[in-house]
Amino acid sequence: MSASRSETEGRAATGADLLAALLDGMDAALCAFDADGVLTHWNREAERILGWSAEEAVGRRGFAGWAVRSADADDVHRRLMAVMDAPGRQVHEFALLRKDGGRVLVRTQSAGVRGADGRPAGVYCAFSEVHAQIDLERSIALSEALFEDASWGVVLVDVDLRPTVVNAHAARALGAGRTTLLGRPLGEVVVQGVEELEGALHHVLAEGAPKAPVELWVTLRTPEGERRRCWRSGFLRLASPLAEEPVPLGVGWLFQDVTDARLAEQEADRLRFRSSQLHRAGSAAAECEDPMEAAATYLDFALAGFADHALVDLFQGDRLVRAAASPTGAPGPVARLTGGGIPVRYAAGHPALQAVDRAGPVRASATSDSWATDRHWPPDAAHALCTVLRSRGRTLGVLTFLRSASRPAFERPDAVYAQTISVRVASAVDLASMLEG
Repeated sequence: MSASRSETEGRAATGADLLAALLDGMDAALCAFDADGVLTHWNREAERILGWSAEEAVGRRGFAGWAVRSADADDVHRRLMAVMDAPGRQVHEFALLRKDGGRVLVRTQSAGVRGADGRPAGVYCAFSEVHAQIDLERSIALSEALFEDASWGVVLVDVDLRPTVVNAHAARALGAGRTTLLGRPLGEVVVQGVEELEGALHHVLAEGAPKAPVELWVTLRTPEGERRRCWRSGFLRLASPLAEEPVPLGVGWLFQDVTDARLAEQEADRLRFRSSQLHRAGSAAAECEDPMEAAATYLDFALAGFADHALVDLFQGDRLVRAAASPTGAPGPVARLTGGGIPVRYAAGHPALQAVDRAGPVRASATSDSWATDRHWPPDAAHALCTVLRSRGRTLGVLTFLRSASRPAFERPDAVYAQTISVRVASAVDLASMLEG
């Protein structure tokens, strides 16, 4: 009998030690009262907040006379103990006293404790400083707002660089559903630029967040086709607040689409450069005694940053004859060609002939390996822009600009610029024909 009693007492002591260790190890301040309102438990976090040790707190009846002002003591005690006879938990805010005399506003969650016979046996109370609780609530509210209502994309990726959380804005930007992106490699939706994006994420995991936002150009695969976008991105390394040493959990990636603004800036820069080139070309051409030399000068300035080759074909009767061209195979100035006036062999439907028929610009791009040679153009040509040379109401010929495959195809703004060049070249060519006549 005595042995059994000893074992029981030993287990009870072990359980009490375990409970005390658990209470002391918790981040929340915890205390407990018996049915008479006497403190039975007081953990280290409660001691940290109020300054009273467990030895000073346990055994006192309520907070009166030490942890609360006398004027508030009865109200605080009544509200704490009332939960003993009520179901569920109750939340209150109290102004308590620190050991040093300072006051601290705490938010409490209390609930009744029942004994083995089901009757009320006491109350346990968890409490924290209100500002800490508010900080936590703000953090939670911020997280929820970022992942629901933010006007920029937010993506959390794990250490394997796979999305784990995607907000609605980011899902729309990536052209996929929020759940379909989870756990998938970024390369499944980012066709081009994924190496730069993953490189940035790897850097953040290894070194931390960059000091300034990063702009990344990417091409996305969407149900509507490929889209090229520019994202202004910020990165944050995520680490567990519970670990003794910072262990990366992944990266928070925040981005905004700035494609329209960047394209507008690029277009403005392009227009400024082209305007400057036209001004410089006009000044240089004005110094040329030979009008055909002036025409070649206009083309030399026009080619810079615009095309790889320029060809001038002029009408002799009803036939087009090559009059000037940039060199093939090596860089150099546009040169006037002299010869026997052998016509170029443009077949029906050739872009240059289409431009003559329309009296306007024609754009074309390669459709086969022999596309350029079939049209009697340099073999590296992959994109063409043909525009007519007109002066005094007459069509004098065709001006052709060519780009290699390393450059993008000509677009509508390029055609406008080519027409501006062709007006100046046509005037010089017309002057040359008048002087020769």
